[in-house]
Amino acid sequence: MVFSSHIFVYYFLPAALAAYFIAPRRVRHLVLTIASYVFYGWANPKFVFLMFASTLVDYACGLVIGRAAESLASSRIRHAAVAVSVVTNLSLLGFFKYFNFGLDNYNAFVSSLGLTAARWETALRVTLPLGISFYTFQSMSYTIDVYRGKAEPLTNFVDFACYVSMFPQLVAGPIIRFSSVADQLRNRSHTVAKFARGAALFSLGMSKKVLLANPCGKIADTAFGASSLTPLDAWYGAVGYAFQIYFDFSGYSDMAIGLGMLLGFGFPKNFDSPYRSASITEFWRRWHISLSTWLRDYLYIPLGGNRRGPVRTYVNLMVVMLLGGLWHGAAWTFVVWGALHGIALAVERTQGKRSLHRALPQPVRVVATFLVVLIGWVVFRSDSLGDSVRYLSTMVGVTPTQPAAYVVRAVLREPYLLMSFACAGVVVWTAPQALDWTERLSWLKAAACLALLWLSLAMLAVQAYNPFIYFIF
Repeated sequence: MVFSSHIFVYYFLPAALAAYFIAPRRVRHLVLTIASYVFYGWANPKFVFLMFASTLVDYACGLVIGRAAESLASSRIRHAAVAVSVVTNLSLLGFFKYFNFGLDNYNAFVSSLGLTAARWETALRVTLPLGISFYTFQSMSYTIDVYRGKAEPLTNFVDFACYVSMFPQLVAGPIIRFSSVADQLRNRSHTVAKFARGAALFSLGMSKKVLLANPCGKIADTAFGASSLTPLDAWYGAVGYAFQIYFDFSGYSDMAIGLGMLLGFGFPKNFDSPYRSASITEFWRRWHISLSTWLRDYLYIPLGGNRRGPVRTYVNLMVVMLLGGLWHGAAWTFVVWGALHGIALAVERTQGKRSLHRALPQPVRVVATFLVVLIGWVVFRSDSLGDSVRYLSTMVGVTPTQPAAYVVRAVLREPYLLMSFACAGVVVWTAPQALDWTERLSWLKAAACLALLWLSLAMLAVQAYNPFIYFIF
C-alpha cells in the first residue's frame, strides 16, 4: 500500500486514525501496531511474519542487554546479545536483498572461467520484502542504543512492536532511531496545532509526489528507455530523474513526518534542500539525513572515523559509501554510485579549506556539486553499467544521434511535462523546506495546503500508478 493511492487516503488512513483516537490510551499502541501490520501485509501478508520475527529477536536482545549487570560475565552476555541482534538483522537483509545478486555474479564468474559445471543452478529466486532495508536498520538501532546506554530497554513488547512497525515510516523511512522516540513512546502529546501541521505536511508531501515527482518520472523513464537521444534531451532526462528521486523521496518523508504528527510523534527532518549544497560533504548532510547519520554513528565512527590518520579516514569513507550504495540495491550500478560519492568525499577531505573548489563563488560551487550528483544519478538510474556509460556518452555528444531521437523529443517536450519540470526546478532552488514552512501555520498556508491536496487527489484519478522509488530499495 502506498500513500499516494485512493485506498490509503480514503479508506485506510481515516479508519486507522479513527480507531487510534477512539481507543483508550493504554491500548493505542496495540491499535497502531495492528494497523501497521495490515498496512505492511497488504501486498504480501507472508512478509509480516518476517518483520515479526525480527522484532521478537531484537526485543529479547534488548531485555537481555538491559538486565545484565555490569560485571565480566554479564559483559559477555551483553556482547553476545547485541551480536545476535546485529547478525540476525544483517542476515535477513543479506539473504533477501543480495541472494539473487550473489548467485548471478557467482554463475557469471565461473562461466567466464569456463567452469560451467561449477554453476549453481537453482529455481529459488528470493522476493525482496518491502521496507526491509529500513526496518532492519531501525530495529538494530534499538539494541545498539540500549547496549551503549543511550536508551532504556522497553519491557512492553507491544510498545516495541509499535516502534518497529509504525506505518508512517515503515517501508521508506525516515530511519527513526529508538533514542529519538523512546520518550515519545512512553508519553506524548496530541494537540490541534500538531495535528494541523501534520495534515499540512502530508498535503505538501502528496503534492510533491503527484504533481512533481510523477511527471518528472515520465521524463526520466522516456529518456532512459529511449534507444537514441539528442545531448540536450539526455541532460533533460538526467535532471528529470534528479527531480523525480528528490520529490519522490522527500515527498514520502514529508508525508511520513506529517502522519507521525497526526499520531502525536515528532520525527526528525530527512531532507534539507540537498541540491543547494556547495560540496558533496554538504550534500550528504542534507540528503537522506536519517541514513547518512545512521551510517556515520553506527558504521563510520565505530570503524575509527577520522581519528586514525588520513589514510584510514579515506578508507573508512570509501567503505561507508560503498556499503551505503549497496544498501540501496543489489546491483553494480549502486556500488559504483557509492564509490563515486566516496571518492568525491575523500577528495574534498584531502583538499581541505584551501581547495580551488572552495575559492569559487557560491553559485558556481552549487552548480559544480549538482553536476557531480547528476553524474551519480545517471549511474544510479541505469539498468547496467554499460547503459550508464552509453547515457553519459550521449550527454557529452559522443554517441551519434539517430532519427528516432526526434520522435522521443516530441514526447519529452509535451507542455505538461515542460511545465512540471520548470516548477520542479523553481521549488528545488528557491522554495523553503516543507517542515520549516509549516512551523507556523496561518489560514492562508492552510488553504494553500488544502488546495494542493485537492489538486493532487484529482490528478491521482487520471495518472497511471507510480509507486515510490525507495519502496524497491
